[in-house]
Amino acid sequence: MTDARALLRHALATLAYRGGKAIRNAPASFADYRCGESSRTPGQILAHIGDLMDWGLSIAQGQQKWQTSTPLAWEKERERFFATLKNFDDYLASEQPLQAPVEKLLQGPVADALTHTGQIAMLRRLAGIPIKGESYFAAEITAGRVGQDQPPPRREFD
Repeated sequence: MTDARALLRHALATLAYRGGKAIRNAPASFADYRCGESSRTPGQILAHIGDLMDWGLSIAQGQQKWQTSTPLAWEKERERFFATLKNFDDYLASEQPLQAPVEKLLQGPVADALTHTGQIAMLRRLAGIPIKGESYFAAEITAGRVGQDQPPPRREFD
């Protein structure tokens, strides 16, 4: 595995860690929260992140395909978030060749998903159910760990 491919897998693990924190313990009602008339809901954003991971995988496989999904119930959308990350990571961990440069996969679907993860975290604060800040530098993030089984934060703050 190339260093670049390993770094992309670490980026997916970072997304799983940060995204997992942003959605953990959020009530189902949070999925429909709107901070403004034209804003996306957390449920719509999380569905979009799943679409981005599906798109990233399709690009990596050389069959670029975009699909806009209708958001599922909050718990199902949370499950989909981790499932799409696992599908993408499994492909990156395999011997299958990448049909696109790692840099493009990072700058496109992965970076976009990280941006949207921050939106969900911000919406939690606006909805009155904030998450604690954290030193992500100190976080235990490991390539390949892209499921719900994320380690607890090492250093949180208010």
